Amino acid sequence: MNGRVLRTELKRSVAPWPGVVVLGGSLAVFCLIDGIWWRGNEGWTAQWTSMAMWTRYLLAFWWPLVVGMGAVYGLRESRSRMAELLTTTPLPAWRRAAVPAGALALVLAAGFGLLVLVGGTQVALGPTTYTGLGWLPISLVAALALVAGAVFGMGVARALPSVLTPPALVVVFLMLTGLLLRMGIDGEVPSSRVPNRFAQLSPATAEPRQMLLTLSGSVHLGQTLWLLGLLTTGFALLAAATRRARLLAVTPALAGAALALLIIPAAARDTYVIDKAAATLVCDGPVCVTQANRSHLPELAPRGKEALRVLHDVLGDKAPNSVREDTKLRALGDPRPLSGDVVLVDFDEQLFADATGQDLTRALVAQGLAPGRHGRTPREGGGQDDVALQSIAASWALGDPTLQPMEEKGTDQYSRKTWADADTAWQELKGLAPAEQRSWIAGLRTAALSGTASLREVLAGGASR
Repeated sequence: MNGRVLRTELKRSVAPWPGVVVLGGSLAVFCLIDGIWWRGNEGWTAQWTSMAMWTRYLLAFWWPLVVGMGAVYGLRESRSRMAELLTTTPLPAWRRAAVPAGALALVLAAGFGLLVLVGGTQVALGPTTYTGLGWLPISLVAALALVAGAVFGMGVARALPSVLTPPALVVVFLMLTGLLLRMGIDGEVPSSRVPNRFAQLSPATAEPRQMLLTLSGSVHLGQTLWLLGLLTTGFALLAAATRRARLLAVTPALAGAALALLIIPAAARDTYVIDKAAATLVCDGPVCVTQANRSHLPELAPRGKEALRVLHDVLGDKAPNSVREDTKLRALGDPRPLSGDVVLVDFDEQLFADATGQDLTRALVAQGLAPGRHGRTPREGGGQDDVALQSIAASWALGDPTLQPMEEKGTDQYSRKTWADADTAWQELKGLAPAEQRSWIAGLRTAALSGTASLREVLAGGASR
């Protein structure tokens, strides 16, 4: 393709606009809206994989729009009434098609690439030190999806030159993408209500909700074959001059879809998998975190060892002997499995998200004495009861003269009642003999591990019994 011709195409056509829309629209969503994509370890600038997954998530909106914009671009010849004139030129049809298709592909790849560059720069400047390359196929497939969708839209508009073609394509692709992304109830990993193989024909991914989850290699391969088939079909439709050629142009898309359906896993659990490299544990003595969060280890290790010492003083031989990052997959709202031997740390938890220094030690002691079974993350809302119980346990273990809340007290009626009950329980605990206080705390921990602890039971003496 002649570079001068390509530059002219970019200057004098609407080709650059799809790339501008993808880049500008995505940055507007990410930077101007205070959404869930700024929260926790799954934030779009927190980790490389989550950054790639969030940009793929937005394809649910951009992919149908890009197909429609490609169709608008493909109507150029019919609108200018030059189609018959161009067919009489000696230049082959495929070469005439290559210029607008190449221009559109270039701007879309550049626009999406700049979006990834902005996100990647923020990840690189952030606290994470994990730089695995597992995110790269996720982004490459996304760029291919945008290019393939736009060229397909151009080809369909060339074959069906009507002003209704672009909006019809947008509506059809939007409905299909929404249907394929419609979430099911498969708990630990994202799933769709349609069969998984068909769901993965959409390049858009579900909202990232587990830092360690990524797409499997078979999904990358299957989606690549399908999108290459779609791209080939679009280009063939652009270059087709006869009805028979247009009918044959559909073959690559059908072949790509068939191969993809054979390769893509049938189960959602084989589609979204644990990134083993990111999940590898890095330890400093009894304190372990994942590779993805190893930047937390220098702060967590000394605080974890101090917390284990405090827990041993309180619980004796029944105290936990290690601190470990929680890597167990679970559905939102489901209880986490607990063990008396380990203090589990989830850096998405409000308890640990911003804790440093003595606050981190206090959080670890609280988690060791009254572990919460339900998450208190940006996507989950555990009850105030757990916070109140942890505040009582940590304040007692650290010798505080008064009850020190682990987080700010709420101002609603339920929160005021909860903390009033917590103050009552604290006063009752401090009124016991030292041996009875230890027994009370041990009973609280046993109840918390079994999932039966609640502030109401504590006030009724349930924990001590």
